[in-house]
Amino acid sequence: RNAARDSIPMKSFPTLLLLLVTALPLALLSQSLESQFDTLMQAEWPADGPGATALVAVEGNIVYHKAFGQANLELEVPMRPEMVFEIASITKQFTAVATLMLMEEGKLSLDDDLSKFLPDYPVGERTITVHHLLNHTSGIKSYTSMEAWGNTWRQDKTTQEMVDVFQDEPVDFEPGEAYSYNNSAYFLLGMVIEAASGMTYEEFIEQEIFAPLGMDQSRYGSQSEIIANRASGYQNNGEFQNTEYLSLTQPYAAGALMSTVEDLFTWNRAIRANTLVSGETIAKAFTNHTLNNGENINYGYGWVIDEIYGSRTLEHSGGIFGYGTNAIYAPEEDVFVAIFANCDCKNPTDISTRMAALALDKAPPTAADAVPVKAKYAKKLVGTYDYDDGTTRYVSYEDGQLYSQRAGSTKLEIYADESGTFFFPGEFSTVTFDVSRKGVNAVFQYRINQVNGHKTDRPVPVRKVVALTAAQLEHVVGVYALQPGVDVSFKVEDGQLKTQVTGQPWFDVFASDPLHFFLKVVEADIEFLEDASGRVHGMILRQGGLEMKAKRKG
Repeated sequence: RNAARDSIPMKSFPTLLLLLVTALPLALLSQSLESQFDTLMQAEWPADGPGATALVAVEGNIVYHKAFGQANLELEVPMRPEMVFEIASITKQFTAVATLMLMEEGKLSLDDDLSKFLPDYPVGERTITVHHLLNHTSGIKSYTSMEAWGNTWRQDKTTQEMVDVFQDEPVDFEPGEAYSYNNSAYFLLGMVIEAASGMTYEEFIEQEIFAPLGMDQSRYGSQSEIIANRASGYQNNGEFQNTEYLSLTQPYAAGALMSTVEDLFTWNRAIRANTLVSGETIAKAFTNHTLNNGENINYGYGWVIDEIYGSRTLEHSGGIFGYGTNAIYAPEEDVFVAIFANCDCKNPTDISTRMAALALDKAPPTAADAVPVKAKYAKKLVGTYDYDDGTTRYVSYEDGQLYSQRAGSTKLEIYADESGTFFFPGEFSTVTFDVSRKGVNAVFQYRINQVNGHKTDRPVPVRKVVALTAAQLEHVVGVYALQPGVDVSFKVEDGQLKTQVTGQPWFDVFASDPLHFFLKVVEADIEFLEDASGRVHGMILRQGGLEMKAKRKG
């Protein structure tokens, strides 16, 4: 369901050997809390790189509104709080509310068939309703998941030309039978809005929503027009680069709007006040909808349904070439957080969630909050667990400490709280174990999302470490160029080989033979390459199904 947090997918580059980093009344919002916000933002968006703007509001009052990093790297323009960003999939909130506005006007029904507004769309014998489009259960192929789409994103297209890209693709499932985040569905909703209103999508959003609400810095996006306070977009391919061009005719109603964090807060207040639609109507957008079998999908209409330690949240994030966005709202406590970033290499979701948790006084627990676990019980938990989502996790017990590791990822300490639930310090994930005569079951939970697992008979894989001589270790020491601006360095310290990727900490490396090494903190293998003379000239890093070669420098 994390797919619900993206709009147009950005180009991704491997993060190497990366360890997972580990409602207050307005009058009580302390300087200490502001300092914590500053620390989070500065660590993610340093002054010399692409930046971000952040806004936190409590009970309708802005208590934090700052900018970090650079709005334009070439001109060295610092980011300012009023900067304008492409908001990507947060656009879907506006598309959803526009649809609900037309419903209240009697111009459409949520049960209307798509063919009522787009009679030429090939639905076949299926009934695909407006409701199915709004909550990603239509089964229509999402064009951003299609390989053919990737070759056309620079082209300006009409709405019909875009529909031609995906309309003849086989459906992924029958309507209502499954949930799959779907940009095609929201693209089609834009066309439904046009057919029902007699206005273009751009006209409807700007004239019926932005103008009445006073969202003066918000608009339908454009790459060619001069837009005051626009933050330039960047990507990172080993070094920062101007982002690739994407014609905003393509994301359209699924992700083409631009705004500021302050305008988005104006939007939040209008939604809370039922300014555009009634409370009964907006409740439909905030309902955790279900599939035909009654299973919750954790999505409403344009809002993701989630929680932070029992506090209900309504949120959405977005990713588009050059930009990443996220907005979270806790309606009962009236806490709102938005972060917009101008590099698609940084996803604001984690930082905005942490800031919301701090504002709610519900920060993740730390190791200091743990209670002791008896060794006898801990050893019962050790093993290999298969989960219903297809993942495998290993639980190990070493030197009195329990660890959990997802196959292919990082090995992390886990601690127990007073209820017996295990948590990852500083993170929002927990594991609950159920030990019985029939075996050990586990529930892994990240916020609202849960997945069930069970302990198998397979042992936790243990890799044999081979001791090497000092000369064998020094044989591979050096710096290896992995990507432009990204090196992998090796050194020997107190008899232990260590490695570091540019910008990351040093980690211990262990040998399986003189030229093959591995890490314990993550599932990663390193093979050193020798030339005919026996000199090491390069290496291969294998991690997460990727094989990356690096040439030795010097």
